[in-house]
Amino acid sequence: MRIDTRNLRREDYADLKEAMIESYSGIGGDYWEKNLIDKLLRVFPEGQLCVEVDDKVVACALAIRVKYSDFGDNHTYEEITGGYTFSTNNPKGDWLYGIEVFVHPDYRDLRLGRRLYDARKELCEQLNLKGIMAGGRIPNYASYADKLSPRDYIAKVRQKEIYDPTLSFQLSNDFHVKKVLRGYLPGDTESKEFATLLEWNNIYYVDEKKKRSHSDAIIRLGVVQWQMRHFPTLEAFFDQVEFFVDVVSDYKADFLVLPEFFNTPLMAEFRDMPEPKAIRKLAEYTEEVRERLVKFAISYNVNIVGGSMPLMDDGKLYNVAYLCRRDGTCEEYRKIHITPNEVKYYGMVGGNEVRVFDTDCGKIGMMICYDVEFPELGRILAAQGAQILFVPFLTDTQNGYYRVRNCAQARAIENECYVAISGCVGNLPNVPNTDIHYAQSAVFTPSDFQFPNNAVKAEATTNTEMVLFADVDLSLLKELHEYGSVQNLKDRRPDLYEVSLKKASRRTAKKASHDNDPEYVAPIQIVTP
Repeated sequence: MRIDTRNLRREDYADLKEAMIESYSGIGGDYWEKNLIDKLLRVFPEGQLCVEVDDKVVACALAIRVKYSDFGDNHTYEEITGGYTFSTNNPKGDWLYGIEVFVHPDYRDLRLGRRLYDARKELCEQLNLKGIMAGGRIPNYASYADKLSPRDYIAKVRQKEIYDPTLSFQLSNDFHVKKVLRGYLPGDTESKEFATLLEWNNIYYVDEKKKRSHSDAIIRLGVVQWQMRHFPTLEAFFDQVEFFVDVVSDYKADFLVLPEFFNTPLMAEFRDMPEPKAIRKLAEYTEEVRERLVKFAISYNVNIVGGSMPLMDDGKLYNVAYLCRRDGTCEEYRKIHITPNEVKYYGMVGGNEVRVFDTDCGKIGMMICYDVEFPELGRILAAQGAQILFVPFLTDTQNGYYRVRNCAQARAIENECYVAISGCVGNLPNVPNTDIHYAQSAVFTPSDFQFPNNAVKAEATTNTEMVLFADVDLSLLKELHEYGSVQNLKDRRPDLYEVSLKKASRRTAKKASHDNDPEYVAPIQIVTP
């Protein structure tokens, strides 16, 4: 047996007519006249598809291209087809509208309908259409009309309590019911003249008018595994930072990622001081380092996730990471979860703002080391649309490192995003409380067919200074969210639990004050990345 899915041709009409008559024998054996098929092939040839089995056409899918806003959701079959003339076909339309699908009953065990639906989806992607719309019959509804409303019937079909030969098939092919149409196809007694308005969304659709300047969904990350070493001067430290920025820029990376406390070698100057005082002296360098990172980001055309550094603000000591964009703007993230060690030796306090950051490569989130061990934080960032989470870290022992690594991998899987971790390696004599380091920097992915089998995109050599490069494809995250083997974000149970912020970000609080309601905090809503 030979099976071929292809575009319909005029010479296929005799087979098409036979298959359609047999398919609709239960409702009178209607079929399309040849002049109408000829017109469809003339106005939109690529939209007419068929399946050929051993040189005979036994299944067919007919469609037109429409500007859907011209019709809206309340339309009939006659209106959408222009009174069966197909005058509504628009070569510049943004949706594919399915007007017919049928399979010869003798061939229904071959799953030919699925082939036709897959071909339609591929056509949508090729033409950059928003998706597929169709009015679907519910031919089994007549048996339940005296007991169930159309809405209740559809719900039971969705829950597989009732089987409907048309709707069950469409739901299994990633369509969803947008609404119920009344009087869609007059004379359809099996459906009681009701129909489902079905929709399939093309996740690869790109609105050319809103297309961002960064034209590729593939983002290149340059993750620095930083060797701790003593620097004779501050300029020597900057030279080492610039070396890595230069290397990453040469490889046309979109992001450079530095580790947590990558500037602690500068604390050697204060080694005779108690730890709390020494790190506060180190904090005096932070503004100058931040300004230099901003200059590097501009001159080397790369976004820099500036590791983390101590910062004094209003008498309090924070652990702060900076996002230095290549357009010259800069924003900060203050570590939320402070380790017992940071509290004991430094007297650090945690930040109070959880939010994502916009970049020319999409939305990103930052977490610093211990933060990644708290799943709620990653979930809230995913709720806000983060597609890449950057995690600068510093760990002294192997077990501390694996806490960070294993939790980072979990965040990537459960939030359907990429996670990049960047750590320090090597020893730093004469700097108390930060003398030994263990790291293996890495980029983690979700765990499904689109990604590496071990969910590790790339990883550095353990305890060796190097730059780790990895390309991450943001379009694969959309594909995972819609078609993944499991769908962690979609399958949450918000009827049983939720993750939300209790405290407004500074931007939310400012907006609330403008609304004359400074106490209001909007609930976090989980959205797809």
